[in-house]
Amino acid sequence: MDATPLPGADQLYDAAPCGLLVAAADGNLLDVNSTLCRWLHHDRRELVGKVKWQDLLTMGGRIFWQTHLHPLLRIQSSVAEVKLELRMQDGRALPVMVNMAERAWNGRMLLHAAVFVAEDRHKYERELLLQRQRAEELSAQRARDEKELQAARAEAEVRAQFAEQLVGMVSHDIRNPLSVIHMSALLLERAGGSEQQKAAVARIARSVQRVQHLVGDLLDFTQARLGGGISIRKAPTDLHQAVADSIGELAVAFPHCQLRYERGAGSGHVHADADRVVQAVGNLVANASNHGDPEQPVTVRTERDAKDFRIVVHNHGPAIPAHVLPQLFEPMVRGAGSGGSEGVGLGLFIVRAIVTAHGGRVEASSTPQAGTAFTLAFPHA
Repeated sequence: MDATPLPGADQLYDAAPCGLLVAAADGNLLDVNSTLCRWLHHDRRELVGKVKWQDLLTMGGRIFWQTHLHPLLRIQSSVAEVKLELRMQDGRALPVMVNMAERAWNGRMLLHAAVFVAEDRHKYERELLLQRQRAEELSAQRARDEKELQAARAEAEVRAQFAEQLVGMVSHDIRNPLSVIHMSALLLERAGGSEQQKAAVARIARSVQRVQHLVGDLLDFTQARLGGGISIRKAPTDLHQAVADSIGELAVAFPHCQLRYERGAGSGHVHADADRVVQAVGNLVANASNHGDPEQPVTVRTERDAKDFRIVVHNHGPAIPAHVLPQLFEPMVRGAGSGGSEGVGLGLFIVRAIVTAHGGRVEASSTPQAGTAFTLAFPHA
């Protein structure tokens, strides 16, 4: 065993890894160990018998001692882990944690204190306070931003609603002069004339039909957005027959489109608005004609299963990008296509509005191999 003698109690006290002090009941310092003297940059002779222990505290610490800590110490005889700041000889503050106890010793009351430097904890608490203040500032800024965003959103909604109402009113007012132009074109067509005049009249008639279709889409869009949904008039109808009858009209409207109809199994009797369903099919055929492969046919198939009556419009051609499919039925959204597009991008939005008004659903799929298919599913009831 090592025969080196151990330090005595006085040496252990003086070199303890914490500051130690003993004071009288009035606070006069009776003893201070070397550790605390070193931390405060004081000599023991400058402290013992010359200052009170509370004189080592900062102004805030002395107030806390007088109002809280000293009365609490008298009540419960000891306190632990009290955060204070001691004044060093050069006036700087040293953050410390203090454990204190009052004990009777040889007929007198003594104050014992153990002092631990809390510089790291002080930095942590200061940083925590700064971060908390920063968080409160960010929270306040976020609240202001949200309030401004809500105000901007409300203003944008008001503007959008006004714009949609204006579109509806203007579209409605355009119908009357369009009707006059259309009737005039029909009269000119019946009156005959040169081949050049007939061709001009035919161009006028086709242009009027396109504008009437656009106006109809705008009115349906306004009604769907502002009126809570597109209007329909349900009645018992045979959708097999309604769609089949519409194919001939669509073939005339889209002469460059190879349009083909397929009738599947099951009854076509459904409680629906046949005119609106045919309108939806027409929009899908127009979409297929504009974006599909003109060398490949556009197929319209009607069929019934145990759950729904379904109408499928299929075309070949460039696939619709996968990232576009989820937003395809929103207004003003277009898929990729090989040909030019007509209209204002409301066709598929109106298709969904019509199917939704019937309590049904619409789905779209598109791949380079299988082509593009739109499926309209209407419930039997």
